[in-house]
Amino acid sequence: MSCSQCVGLERQFSDPVARRELRRYKKRGPPASTRLLLDGITALGVSDKSFLDVGGGIGAIQHELMAAGASGGTHADASSAYLEASRAEAAARGYDDRILYIEGDFVEMQNDVPSADVVTLDRVVCCYPDMPALIDAAASHADRALGLVYPRSRRLIRFGIRVINWVQGIRRHPFRVFLHPPADVEAQVARRGLDKRSHTETFLWRITVFTRAKPNQAHGD
Repeated sequence: MSCSQCVGLERQFSDPVARRELRRYKKRGPPASTRLLLDGITALGVSDKSFLDVGGGIGAIQHELMAAGASGGTHADASSAYLEASRAEAAARGYDDRILYIEGDFVEMQNDVPSADVVTLDRVVCCYPDMPALIDAAASHADRALGLVYPRSRRLIRFGIRVINWVQGIRRHPFRVFLHPPADVEAQVARRGLDKRSHTETFLWRITVFTRAKPNQAHGD
């Protein structure tokens, strides 16, 4: 990831944003696209399974997976504010000692990140400029399943992203949004040996879960 995008992520997802999102989560639960991703993941069975949530924000996925019986996992994020909010909520729920928190660019730090039964990227692909590198890193850490939430390629969405990035440029804000072609995303996942298991959509988002026919030999079982 470019240094400017890293700086942009830290500025975009600041302490006030993290606190606001955590309050909303505690009041309303996960947003619709995240709930759909969780439905696809939990349908596979998560009891006593490990997870890796890349760009996990305030920790909605990890909190829900732990409530569903997951054994523990890793939260990797470029935003220190998100990690702090996620850790605080995990401590309040009594399982922060079962979560590893890693701050920084997941692609650059992937060799220091443990693999997991389930890897999730909820609205993360659209924040990363190098999609193939991100998908390769995530898929290589997924021993059994990979779950993605990323934008649909609709004309209105493409236009909206151009507007967002134009406004960010006017504001001199380094954070940018990326619309990677869904077919390219799925092809990249397939190259890493995972098959599409389930798929659903909202107006904005594609929610897809991929699974392995055999355990990931790169990390063992």
